[in-house]
Amino acid sequence: MEQDLKELKAFLDEKVAQYNNPKFIEADPIQIPHSYTVKEDIEISGFLAATIAWGNRTSIVKNAKRMLAPMGESPYDFICNHREHHLKRFDGFVHRTFNSLDLLTFIEGLKHLYKDKNGLEGIFVKYQTHDSLQPAIHELKKEFFNIPHLERTRKHLSDPMTGSAAKRINMFLRWMVRRDNAGVDFGIWKNISPSILSCPLDVHSGNVARE
Repeated sequence: MEQDLKELKAFLDEKVAQYNNPKFIEADPIQIPHSYTVKEDIEISGFLAATIAWGNRTSIVKNAKRMLAPMGESPYDFICNHREHHLKRFDGFVHRTFNSLDLLTFIEGLKHLYKDKNGLEGIFVKYQTHDSLQPAIHELKKEFFNIPHLERTRKHLSDPMTGSAAKRINMFLRWMVRRDNAGVDFGIWKNISPSILSCPLDVHSGNVARE
């Protein structure tokens, strides 16, 4: 057993060195929020990039850039201050099953959070428990869709309290909360402990872990 644990630690340390490395940023969706320096811009760009982070990484990065380009230099400013005619810029956007109608709902959902609920961080700080952020994800989804929306769009924000692995939103939380000296994750949410982050397993990642 002790030998198995040593081998597991060596394997995990190798993977940390591989992925928790600034060189990894260049080919990963986390490069999107790394394009910004203002906290709210990092949050919003990271949230939107994580939302479409399934499929080929090259495609994810390409479409995340397409999604954010019409927002200009500050996604936060656009989210809070856009006018109806500005939304025409997103006509025709699509990433797999996430289309322009879904994106418009996400824009309005984020506007609601930042105008009325102290932003994304505010939701997670309010609803975190001593050992988990999963109940806070559930509350985020409830509050996020407390606006007029298409039912089809709800599937793009997962809820672990209904059995979803919620991999993408948990990845986003790692970006915001985890802090070390590697310069990959941001660690800008100081009121949430990294110890309550989750690394959910779906069928594929579970099989890889067991191997």
